Amino acid sequence: MTDAMTHRQAREGGFTLIEAIVALALMGLVLSALASITAQWLPNWNRGVGRIQRDEAIGTALQRIAADLAAAEYVPANRDSRRPLFDGSELSITFVRTAMGPNVGPGLDVVHLGETRDRSGFVAVRSRARFAPLPVGSTLSEQLHFGDPVVLLHEPFRLSFAYAGPDRAWKSSWRNAERLPAMIRLTIRDAASQRVLSMSTIAPIHAEVPSDCTRPDGNCNDKDDKQNAPDNAGQTVAAGQRGRS
Repeated sequence: MTDAMTHRQAREGGFTLIEAIVALALMGLVLSALASITAQWLPNWNRGVGRIQRDEAIGTALQRIAADLAAAEYVPANRDSRRPLFDGSELSITFVRTAMGPNVGPGLDVVHLGETRDRSGFVAVRSRARFAPLPVGSTLSEQLHFGDPVVLLHEPFRLSFAYAGPDRAWKSSWRNAERLPAMIRLTIRDAASQRVLSMSTIAPIHAEVPSDCTRPDGNCNDKDDKQNAPDNAGQTVAAGQRGRS
């Protein structure tokens, strides 16, 4: 009696070898199916996460560039010039804005946005230099030495600029103009496919003319002042003669 009960308890207390093999086989099938499914959706997941991170990085770069350009100031290169210090091409911009950043005192900065090359390829970089009046007849490249570079965009993305005045006619460059552009278009392209990204934007410029300009058309330059001065003097003399008569 005792031997029969012991034999029955032993038979009911564990698995047979065949049962263990079948369980392992079923577990292997389940794990194989999960691995197959994971191999299919994991690359798509990684691409989606990479695309989101890329869009966030480009959006942040565009916001910073647009904020920089919106703060551009109408500042001549020296007291002998009435034209603003602004040099814009399709791939770079140089302009003056209020100094901003940690450990930066009050004053003005000359900011340069453009492409340069590093070990990974082309990158869009923001650099700055402290503003000081330039000698008459000198060029920006001779007098300005930029530092504090900050990388904004990496390959394969390329940044280009276009400029428009109040007439909204777009140009690929803006140099030696009497006023700042009214707006600047920022275009992001994929260098591999030349596809323009949808997040490209337009940055408005808040200060287009000098702060002391009161003419509605914004054409406040030395030539206009000289042309208007004789007319004003003549009107004053004529008014005085009428008063004496």
